Amino acid sequence: MQDHILIAALVSVIAFFSVYIITPYLIRFLEKRNLTVKDFHRKGGATVPRLGGVSILIGIISSELVLFVFFPITEIIVILITTSLAFLVGLVDEVTGLKKFIWFKPLALAGAAIPILLLGTFDSNLVFPLFGSIKIPLLYLAVVVFIIPITGNTVNSIDVLNGAASGFMTIASFALATSLFILGNYEIAIACLPLGFVSLAFYKYHKFPSRIFPGNSGALALGGMYGVIAIVGQVEIIAAIALFPAIINIFYLLSRMKRIKDREKKSKPVTITDDFKLAATNYKDAPITLVRLILARGPLSEKQVVSIIFKLALFAAALAIITTFMMGVRL
Repeated sequence: MQDHILIAALVSVIAFFSVYIITPYLIRFLEKRNLTVKDFHRKGGATVPRLGGVSILIGIISSELVLFVFFPITEIIVILITTSLAFLVGLVDEVTGLKKFIWFKPLALAGAAIPILLLGTFDSNLVFPLFGSIKIPLLYLAVVVFIIPITGNTVNSIDVLNGAASGFMTIASFALATSLFILGNYEIAIACLPLGFVSLAFYKYHKFPSRIFPGNSGALALGGMYGVIAIVGQVEIIAAIALFPAIINIFYLLSRMKRIKDREKKSKPVTITDDFKLAATNYKDAPITLVRLILARGPLSEKQVVSIIFKLALFAAALAIITTFMMGVRL
């Protein structure tokens, strides 16, 4: 157990400080090359670098490779491959004109799940609280293919406010790691820690007023890694509970997919007031989103909305840990 603690501390430090140190250099690099986007929620419309996924991926790869030295298991290789593929999907989506093809990201992310199947790092038993495990060998193959697109796009869907995605993933990832430790799956729990510490370090630069955005590449890398850890750690239900507020958001969006595809400016769910607060629009054809629901009672500042999102994330994290105990503790 002492060895596990030391290894966990080492990979956590590598994950955190690699992102913490590299990101300022990445910000300057991107600004010099004008790889920025306008932050419409900020007074004056500041421009912000948009490819923060680069430092996120560096943090994940460096820490997981060190972990592999101590635990040379196939699951870590799968985490590295699937996370890198999810990052590439987001990068291609950002720098090419493929955004207009609405099904590109889901299909490409489904392809990122293939290494999980090829290397056999999954268990077809789906574990539910109270009811125990259910063996679904053929159906579970489809579950694996669907999980990565869902978690990837779920994290991407909440990356609409300064610090929302990185802060949310910090909370969800630590909840997932805690659950894995409780269940006695120490190797995968330690493999999950870099996800939380990378998100935490990136939040330093992503929080309001944001100095860099994770972009699709960063959001999909975070979501893809979260999904693959849920699969190889056999904690799919727990992972879904910890991510539930964001999952609600993506399913609201999917339910209005036809309108989202070609929505006009008037159909946007949120607008900016004269004093730069966020307010829900009254258009009936505007998509329902988590942010719009939060703003239903009146305008709020961006920091206030993100604070509410974090409170929801903490509540979901607590439910996920409670669910872990309902599944039984293996010590």
